[in-house]
Amino acid sequence: MTGSMIRAPRFMIADHPLPWLLPLIVILVVFALYPFFYNIFLSFHEFAPRKRELVPVGFDNWVQLFADPRMWNAFSVTLLYTGICLTIQVVLGMAIALLIDSDDPGFGFLRGVLTLTLVIPPAITGMMFLLMQDAQFGIITWTLQSLGLLTQATPILATPSLALWGVIVADVWQWTPFMVLIFVAGLRSLPRDPFESAMIDGASSWQMFRRLTLPMMGKVIAIAVLIRGIDLFRMFDYVFVMTSGGPGTSTYTLSLYAWEQTFSFIKWGYGATLSLFALFVILIAANLFVVVFKVRW
Repeated sequence: MTGSMIRAPRFMIADHPLPWLLPLIVILVVFALYPFFYNIFLSFHEFAPRKRELVPVGFDNWVQLFADPRMWNAFSVTLLYTGICLTIQVVLGMAIALLIDSDDPGFGFLRGVLTLTLVIPPAITGMMFLLMQDAQFGIITWTLQSLGLLTQATPILATPSLALWGVIVADVWQWTPFMVLIFVAGLRSLPRDPFESAMIDGASSWQMFRRLTLPMMGKVIAIAVLIRGIDLFRMFDYVFVMTSGGPGTSTYTLSLYAWEQTFSFIKWGYGATLSLFALFVILIAANLFVVVFKVRW
């Protein structure tokens, strides 16, 4: 009976970790390392449509990058978008997390409902808010006009001073629940003894929040900001669907500009250079953030 039993393959019972790590290594090489080094190669070349081939251009793409005013405009718009979205999502996420941090009936279901926005593709969310901010029949536009905060002469997504805010609304709606869930998990892991002692000493809710909750939640907040900051800096979907970078260049982000140069103008080398520049900015900013705020994984 024992001899007829099916034996597991040898690699599944081996002590060496390589057989288990090999699929991950292959995926990493194919989808991460190869595109990265190919992008570096492309940044020193440019596609010549007439020759239908890549031609070496040396450092021309990098020189053009730092001398390109549209790139710096896209970079500034990306920084502004990232900063505003992060601020709103952290503040709003913490406020909502404090409100739903309860074991009373219904709050568990409410926390589950919050995850629904996260499963919607960003392009679909962008289309939803494009319709809701339509100048003629959008519900958001109608509400603001009814409150006297907007006129028919200033459509949200067609006004340079308002278009970026229209995109931000979509991002905040979809990703604030992500911050809420992280903050709720952090709040529920905090020890109760310091809060009970503070209540006995007569501390107010604001004093407990400022002197106990915020300091103990510092690492959780830092990690949430780091993850969302990286994601926000490479934002593409909402702008592409809602404004295509317009009106003018008021919502042009760095990712959208890199996509346009690569696929609309067929400047593969310059598009690769833009994407590498964005990657370097993210790596430098993320590592500085980790050092300054002493984030530990």
